[in-house]
Amino acid sequence: MLICIVALFCVAFIFPFLYNAIWYLLYLLLGFLALDFIILFVTKNGIEAQRTTPEKLSNGDENQIIVTIKNFYTFSIYTKIIDEIPYQFQIRNFEIKRKIKNASTDDFQYFLRPTERGEYHFGSLNIYASSPLRLLSKRYTFNKDVMVPTYPSYIQLRKYDLIAFSNNLFQYGVKKIRRIGHTMEFEQIKEYVSGDDIRTLNWKATAKKNSLMVNQFQDEKSQNIYMLIDKGRTMKMPFNGLSLLDYAINATLVLSNVILKKQDKAGMFTFSKKIDNRVVAERRTSQMQKILENLYNVKTDFFESDYSRLYADVKKNITQRSLLILYTNFETLDGLDRQLPYLKGIAKNHLLVVVFFQNTELKHITNKKAETIQEIYDKVIAEKFLFEKKLIVNELKKYGIHSVLTQPENLTLDTINKYLEIKARGIL
Repeated sequence: MLICIVALFCVAFIFPFLYNAIWYLLYLLLGFLALDFIILFVTKNGIEAQRTTPEKLSNGDENQIIVTIKNFYTFSIYTKIIDEIPYQFQIRNFEIKRKIKNASTDDFQYFLRPTERGEYHFGSLNIYASSPLRLLSKRYTFNKDVMVPTYPSYIQLRKYDLIAFSNNLFQYGVKKIRRIGHTMEFEQIKEYVSGDDIRTLNWKATAKKNSLMVNQFQDEKSQNIYMLIDKGRTMKMPFNGLSLLDYAINATLVLSNVILKKQDKAGMFTFSKKIDNRVVAERRTSQMQKILENLYNVKTDFFESDYSRLYADVKKNITQRSLLILYTNFETLDGLDRQLPYLKGIAKNHLLVVVFFQNTELKHITNKKAETIQEIYDKVIAEKFLFEKKLIVNELKKYGIHSVLTQPENLTLDTINKYLEIKARGIL
C-alpha cells in the first residue's frame, strides 16, 4: 500500500494537476484505515478460538486436529489461521484462510502424521482477523505450549479390535484357516445335532442315554504368547517415514489386543545388547495399558543384537511352552546362519515364529526394465538379495521354525493371520 502511495506521488510530480486529487485519495484512505482500526480493535475479544487435539497422537496414522473459531463481531470477518506445528513435522508454511459470518462458529480441520514416538509440543494458535475492508488485521493468540504424546498406532488397534470375532474378516485381508483335528481341551458331552462332527461321537455315553451323544471341545485358552522385538541397528531401516522398529511396535500393540480377545495371555519384551521392556504374559484388564506404556519408549540402540542373550533369557524366564513371535530382519543368509543356533535352541522348547521384512525398494528395481549396463547390474544384485530372503524362509522351515516374510505395510495383517492359523491348527 505504501509503495502505491509513493508511486502516485511520483506520477503527480510528472503531472502536477493530479497532486490535489492524490492528497484527497490519501485522506480517504487514512479515513478508511481509522474506521477499520476502530471496528476491529474497539471490541476487545472479537473472537475465541481453540485447537482440539487427541489426548495422544497415533504413530504412523493421520491424526485429526480441529480448530474452532467463534466470531463475536457484528460483521463477517476474514481470518488467517497460523498454527505453530511441532518441529518434528517440519511444516513451516502452515496457513488456513477462512471467512466466518457474524455471530457464528466454524470448525476447521487438518491432519498430521507423526513418524516417531515421543512428545510433540504445539506452540501458539495464531488467528489474524480482518474486517470486510481488509485493510488491517488484528492478531489473537490461543492455546500456548500444548504437549501431546505420540503413542504406537492405537488407531490400528481400534480398527482391528473385533477382528478375532468379526464375520467379515475378508475385508481386512484375514484369510480363513481350515481347522485340523481338535484341541485337547474337552468341554462337555452333549446330544448330537445336525452338523456336529460324527468323529466326536461318544459311544459309551450313547449306549447309556440311548441317543447319539458327542464330545464337545473348545479352543485351548490362556496359552502364553510373547512378542520379541529386535531393537538393534537392522530395525532402524526406514520405510514410508517409519522405521521397521515402529512397524513392529504397531503390530505388537494390535496383535496383543487380538490375543487377549482370544482369551490367551499376551506378553512382550525387547532385546539388543540386553533385555528391556519386559511384560510378563498375563490376561488382565490392565495388560493392554501395560504393554502400551512399555512400547511408548522403545528406541533402537544401533547395536548388533545379541541372540545368545535372547536365548539365555528365554530359557531362564519362559519355562512353559509358549508361542514366541520374533520381529527382526535378516537381509542375507549369512546373517541368519550366525544366529541360527540360538533360534534352533529356542525352537526346541517353544513354537517360534520369525517375522522379517521384504525390501520393497529392491522389488521396484527388479520390476523396472533395465536399459543400461549399470541398471542390469543393479537388477541382478536386487534379484539375488530377494532370492536370499526366500532361502532364509526355507532354512528356517528346515528346523521347524515358522516364518512370516512380509512388506512393512502388511505386517499387522500378516502376523494376525499367522497367529490365527496357529490357533486354528492347534499346533501350539
